[in-house]
Amino acid sequence: MSAVRFDQHDGVAVLTLDRPDHLNAIAPATLRELDAHLALVEGDDDVRALVITGAGRAFSAGADLTDVAGFDGEYTFAAFLQQFTDVLDRLERLPTPSIAAIDGVALGGGLELALACDLRVASDRARLGVPEVKLGLLPGAGGTQRLPRLVPPGVAIQMLLTGVPLSAVDAHRVGLVNELTGDAPALPAAERLAGELAAGPPLAHAAAKRLVREGLRLDLADAITLERELVAGLFPTADAAEGLAAFREKRPPKFSGR
Repeated sequence: MSAVRFDQHDGVAVLTLDRPDHLNAIAPATLRELDAHLALVEGDDDVRALVITGAGRAFSAGADLTDVAGFDGEYTFAAFLQQFTDVLDRLERLPTPSIAAIDGVALGGGLELALACDLRVASDRARLGVPEVKLGLLPGAGGTQRLPRLVPPGVAIQMLLTGVPLSAVDAHRVGLVNELTGDAPALPAAERLAGELAAGPPLAHAAAKRLVREGLRLDLADAITLERELVAGLFPTADAAEGLAAFREKRPPKFSGR
């Protein structure tokens, strides 16, 4: 059975982790399916936004510990972490904006998956954490690095050292969650946001993602130089011409991604 379900409508792709009986735990087969779907999204200009969610009562409880316990040593575990890291890096590098819709737990590798998305929408039922320390381990697919880039370092180290998850409200307060949906499910709100993004300018979205991702690794002067280059490169595009024309004509723009 497939571990990841794919749907697409109106420029929005939805990937659903579909192992509800296992709280959508992530196994090597799950990663292979995720990677294949991300490759399709990457090559499809009709997909303007991506939502990732989980079936049932969890986003994802993390790596499948049954598989992990069966690894025969450090190198097998390292290969799994490399596979996991490669998939999340691919997700982060997508020019397409991505949103994690979180209901229930997003723990360990499940939170790492959400961290690799651009935005996170969560209901009151969400719990977000990295409990690996309770097993004598730590997140190994980018979690120790993406987390302190999103939340204050003091919050990140507390989460890593204690393994205690944050409620949705606390995660929103520290910047880990972008939007709360209260008692309502997260997926409809994430799909509405994705629809808004899908109507936007794909080239500007891709540039914004690149500027944030690469700019954080540069000193300020070099980051501003990169900004100037990328923004100047947007000016002669058809999308920029359409945006300016729509502004003058007082109508909604229709962006083509060119």
